[in-house]
Amino acid sequence: MGIADLLSAFASASYTPLDYVAELVAAIEALPAGTQSVLRLTPDAQAAADDSSRRWAAGRPRPLEGVPFGVKDIIDVAGAGVTCGSLFTGDRIAAADAHVVSRLRAAGAIPMAITATTEFAAGSPHNPRFGAVHNPWDETRWTGGSSTGSGAALAARLMPFALGTDTGGSIRVPSCWCGTTGLKPSRELVSRRGVAPLSWTLDHVGPMARSAADIARVLPFMTAEPDPSVIAGCATLSAQPPGRPLRIGVPQTWFTERVDRSVLENWGIALKVFDALGHRLIDMPPIDIAPWHEAGWIILQSELAALQHDRLDRAELFDPGLLVRLRNGLGYSAVDYISALQARIDAQAALGAAMAEVDVMITPGIGGEAGRLDTMTVDINGEAVAFQHIISRNTMIFDVTGFPALMAPSGFGAAGLPTGIQIISRPGEDVLCLEAAIAFQNATDHHNAMPPGAGL
Repeated sequence: MGIADLLSAFASASYTPLDYVAELVAAIEALPAGTQSVLRLTPDAQAAADDSSRRWAAGRPRPLEGVPFGVKDIIDVAGAGVTCGSLFTGDRIAAADAHVVSRLRAAGAIPMAITATTEFAAGSPHNPRFGAVHNPWDETRWTGGSSTGSGAALAARLMPFALGTDTGGSIRVPSCWCGTTGLKPSRELVSRRGVAPLSWTLDHVGPMARSAADIARVLPFMTAEPDPSVIAGCATLSAQPPGRPLRIGVPQTWFTERVDRSVLENWGIALKVFDALGHRLIDMPPIDIAPWHEAGWIILQSELAALQHDRLDRAELFDPGLLVRLRNGLGYSAVDYISALQARIDAQAALGAAMAEVDVMITPGIGGEAGRLDTMTVDINGEAVAFQHIISRNTMIFDVTGFPALMAPSGFGAAGLPTGIQIISRPGEDVLCLEAAIAFQNATDHHNAMPPGAGL
């Protein structure tokens, strides 16, 4: 069930939040995807589900009453262990909810599980504390990072939605490779208070779910402040199917390079779906993304180094992938860092100008199907390409600029694994991403596909 159907089941008393949480917990404990993707259950989930059940029975539910969700292991949940996937953090217990968790809890949603992450959201697939999270579609493949557990748990149907963070693509990569839907919102739409930082310039917090319609249900209850445009726009999308024609920008370079032919084919088919629905496809001018992409990595690694350099006397405890990025960050000069911040401003202006005549831009998602855990490579037209050259290539620029970007399933590649499309709009126009995605998902069935063994 999607979130709307779940709420309807609660309203009709055919199902209770207490029953639902109990079933999810049983599945998490029984399935390999559950034991890998969920690090621990929150201590008060059962009590919250019991309270929600009583609220439904009394006829006084809140908007998301009884809907459980997962929380990435860098986002605080009061009373729960939140460790950032690191050996450095010990058995840390969060003293209070992160702002986004508090907002969702006030709407009746239940933080049920802490989901796996790469170390400090910047490490390799092979986490030194908890191990790798395997892709539910193929155990030899990765989920993508860094919101590894949230992506895998959603694909395995172990929870209806989850929270992730995104600094270079960490919501959208797992969403693409696990066949789910994820939104990196506009910069600062969702508060980062109570979330462990990776890069204070680039970090975003956002929702991950099975469909864009589910994201539209929860996003209004996640924002840093009640946002009238998000509230009204999402309410409209939840009440009726989107129907107005949109101007869709089609990129010509960068986003279509270093991309496997099956990803490109599915992107092309998706564009034809939008065309058949009455939307207008507009070729966009070439945009030189490369220097802005590089600037993003300079910013991310410099700020990571500023946050973690004092732990280098115990470097052996770090994930090797994080350690490489930390040392890269220490190698940049102040001039490099300030120049990268200036490039970010230039990128915001240039991308805004390029999108002035369109409502959304739609790019291919990640360049290939889920990467291989043993070699840490992605297959691109028969060539094994290292993760670092592919994973963030189509996503990092929207962390740099702060533009909202949504990843949605687009079908399957040559290996039978999910591929994706990415829908981008201008800052503050997150609802347009959702509108386009919901229209696409109403016309296709990719988001309903489940990996073998998924479900209760």
